[in-house]
Amino acid sequence: MNRWPNHRSRTPNMQSIQCTGFTAAGVAAGLKKNGSKDLGLIYSTVPASAAGVFTRNRVQAAPVILDRQRLRAGTAQAIIVNSGNANCCTGPQGFDAAESMAKFTATGLRIPEAHVLVSSTGVIGQPLPIERVEAAVPGLIHSLHPDGFDDFSTAIMTTDTVPKIAARQAALEGGRFSIIGVAKGAGMICPDMATMLCFLCTDAQVDPYLLKDSLSIAVSRSFNRITIDGDTSTNDTVLILANGLSGISIRTDEYRLVFQNLLDGILVELAKKIIKDAEGATKLVEIIVRGAPTPDSAVRVARTVANSNLVKTAFFGEDANWGRILAAAGRAGVSIDPNRVDVFFDKERMVRGGIGCGVEAESRATEVLKQPEFSVTIDLNLGTASHTVYTCDFSIDYVKINADYRS
Repeated sequence: MNRWPNHRSRTPNMQSIQCTGFTAAGVAAGLKKNGSKDLGLIYSTVPASAAGVFTRNRVQAAPVILDRQRLRAGTAQAIIVNSGNANCCTGPQGFDAAESMAKFTATGLRIPEAHVLVSSTGVIGQPLPIERVEAAVPGLIHSLHPDGFDDFSTAIMTTDTVPKIAARQAALEGGRFSIIGVAKGAGMICPDMATMLCFLCTDAQVDPYLLKDSLSIAVSRSFNRITIDGDTSTNDTVLILANGLSGISIRTDEYRLVFQNLLDGILVELAKKIIKDAEGATKLVEIIVRGAPTPDSAVRVARTVANSNLVKTAFFGEDANWGRILAAAGRAGVSIDPNRVDVFFDKERMVRGGIGCGVEAESRATEVLKQPEFSVTIDLNLGTASHTVYTCDFSIDYVKINADYRS
């Protein structure tokens, strides 16, 4: 259980989400074939501390490369994001387009170009029609509003069916601070740092180095614990801006704990929303590995089971096929003793010491699998290390969505 020293926290109503000094907007620039919103902007009225975490995929989109460079200074004031086009594998032209997006935004906002971060999501390998972005930026800037995060969240969606927003506040001595987070992602999700895209704003004052450290910790506890299909994106990006306009400075260990807990909570909430909105998914499944000899072995077993196509299709079919779970654990590349493994579906024990618990246990487990959310616990009984990964089932609709994604 998280402990929150000397403060109160709350999750505001979505209609009242605001973060002092931040505005956002989303408009249609003509990048998507269906004409829906596809260009978003977040803006801080003052320069903010900035940090980011990015994909470890060796193939990286132009905006990822640009943002890595700009974040070395630890300061930013705006984030412009397009959907409908990943601007990845587009060569020098793609990098020029990413820089142009930042330039158009900086000119319109009258801020330094180096203070603008860029992100893109969509189809890989197609040139970004930068002229459409240029034409839309003035209207995008004109639409900026403290309540504009709903429009922003819609503008960054691709195969998402719902926008993903989370906001929380904490009251400390001398005032309160807020954090708002917006994420997108429904497919190509097996983060090796972050998720498809996530953008965070806080009106707390946070040193850039502390901000980066806090973000990395929060990502490791959230986005790095989800998987939909085992694919790590070329565009994975998590960015956070902290403008300090609340007057609350995150300096003491006590305040750092409060800030970390608030950030962790938002990212876990967004991570679960991504899994719930996974392409074609019908179930959110928590894979828990415990009793592992080392933390690394716990991670490897949890991820292998969570990414197993056979396990995920069994979840979709509501088939308590525990043999697939043991088989996945056994190929995780770590030392396990199959004669010591226990498996539970929620609290129903399916396997004891590597042997099934019988027809009645399987019948009870099948009822668990009919729920929209449940857990699978794999106890290796070899140590004290544990790890949790959130995954989903694999349905026929996932294949349909991705078979004609570019159409």
